[in-house]
Amino acid sequence: MADVPGAGSSFPYVSYLRVYEPLDAFSDAQQLAILEQRTRGRRVTEQLERIDAVRRITRAVSDPFPHHAQDLVRVLHFPRSNGTTAPYYCPNQLAVRTYLSAESLEQTIRGPLMDVLLPEIAREAHQARLDPETLTESTAKLHTRSATWGIPFAWFVLIHEDDLTEVVDDDGEVHTVRVSATISDCIDRARRAVAGLAIAAPELDLLEELTEITEWLQSFRRDAVVELDYGPVADLVFPDESPMDVRMGIECLAEADMTGAAAAYRRLASRWVPIRQLARAS
Repeated sequence: MADVPGAGSSFPYVSYLRVYEPLDAFSDAQQLAILEQRTRGRRVTEQLERIDAVRRITRAVSDPFPHHAQDLVRVLHFPRSNGTTAPYYCPNQLAVRTYLSAESLEQTIRGPLMDVLLPEIAREAHQARLDPETLTESTAKLHTRSATWGIPFAWFVLIHEDDLTEVVDDDGEVHTVRVSATISDCIDRARRAVAGLAIAAPELDLLEELTEITEWLQSFRRDAVVELDYGPVADLVFPDESPMDVRMGIECLAEADMTGAAAAYRRLASRWVPIRQLARAS
């Protein structure tokens, strides 16, 4: 497959938190779309997504929304307790996610700049393409969350360093690291962290973020799988001890060990603050 110039650009750094479900968790129509893509490799899927993104943002007319394109599906083969592996699926839901992103952007940007980035006629046309019968359900059950210029610390609570880890690299450059765990484990880890923070540090934003993430995870089946996809930022931080540092920080807070909690935060800050500052670099 031919590359599109700029399709492999690493900037801005984008990371993803995804939920994969078994085939029978989806509607009949979704299952048909999944079956058409189930044999496609992950690398090809990622390239198709980059190519499509470049094409949308380089249109002659300003309109970054997808137009009736087939929604991509990612496939994850995750080990079962009996030693076998099973396929799990994560629909990209690009149409709904771009719709929600536009709504969010509209709350922060007003006036002529908004019309330049997302013309009203393009927003109205995209909304008209969405199926109103499935829009509510889709927005309530998004399988993908994204973050730019760094990974939210709340995401690290969900994974442990001994979870299934895939490193995607080439000639010494780490393209991404993907860590996956059962959704049951992730929910249990989040709940324990929420319980500890609610007592020891109820004022922390991390507590609110974890509470919201736990509610999100509970909207999926308990046999689902969660994946943290670092994206290109992995090349700057891997091997990464952030999951351990976040966990130790929360444990130290629960034990009123402020010195230990401060040390864990300093390690996290030294790793991630420089990356987040890139968002404001010229």
